[in-house]
Amino acid sequence: MPAIAFFDAKTYDRASFDLANDRYEIRYFESRLTLQTAKLASGCEAVCAFVNDEIDGRTVGILADNGVKVLAMRCAGYSNVDLKAAEAAGLTVVRVPAYSPHAVAEHAMGLLMAVNRRLHKAYGRTREFNFNIAGLTGVDLYGKTAGVIGTGKIGRAFMDICRGFGMRVLAYDPYPALDAGIEYVSLEELLERSDVISLHCPLTEDSWHLLDADAFARMKKGVFIINTSRGALLDSTALLDALNSGKVRGAGLDVYEEESGYFFKDHSEKPIRDDVLALLVSRPNVLLTSHQAFLTEEALSNIAATTLENLDDYFAGRKLINEVRAGA
Repeated sequence: MPAIAFFDAKTYDRASFDLANDRYEIRYFESRLTLQTAKLASGCEAVCAFVNDEIDGRTVGILADNGVKVLAMRCAGYSNVDLKAAEAAGLTVVRVPAYSPHAVAEHAMGLLMAVNRRLHKAYGRTREFNFNIAGLTGVDLYGKTAGVIGTGKIGRAFMDICRGFGMRVLAYDPYPALDAGIEYVSLEELLERSDVISLHCPLTEDSWHLLDADAFARMKKGVFIINTSRGALLDSTALLDALNSGKVRGAGLDVYEEESGYFFKDHSEKPIRDDVLALLVSRPNVLLTSHQAFLTEEALSNIAATTLENLDDYFAGRKLINEVRAGA
């Protein structure tokens, strides 16, 4: 029975993987996979990691030296993995490309609705029996234009939801889906015409800080920004400036570019030393959630099933349909 070192394990991870697993020895570790914790995988043939683990070349080297043969990412993203180092070390990398696009798309719309109608502020008020509604004015989403950056499964699911609200949908993607009935425009046109801009693209060298100060300068006054994809797609300092100037009416964020030191843990009794994060959280027109867009029962079940199937294929010597490689 092959052994798997499972890093950054949460209670919901254990529940879903234990339910799906009957063929591997899973060793759960609460700590994230880092250079300092990689030795915990000693004696395991596989490692299961998540989006905020730190899997650089040195970490990869320690894993390989300790006998790990395959790295199973239980997420779609793999920008935190040094793929060149993995390939050089003979470490195979697989991922879960799609677990529930509807989970993430629905969360994106939930963020938009909440930040538009200030639901998070209203909840806080009524909990204190303050029933004043001044300052909670939103706008109708009907008739507004949603600009969707990235038209993979999640982006398309979000587009369908927007259409259900009676919104017009524009899209930008460097690799457009042909004959999909999607109105593609240039990134510049999308920024200039959209009332809502939602990010649904992977993080690459080309997409890092895709929304920067220049991008915000092109946008309409009063635009909403939604990001449920990767934090570094968005220049957080530029977003703060755009919020302060009134260019951005509100932002719904499930990710943050420096989230790895904070997300998925309780920091309520500790000072937050990231000033940008602290300022974003304090803004009344910003709603930040802790990378939970994927977190539905259906998604967790699909993540566990696909991750274990990826490992089944690897150990059986079958073709790896979800393998990722450097430059691929």
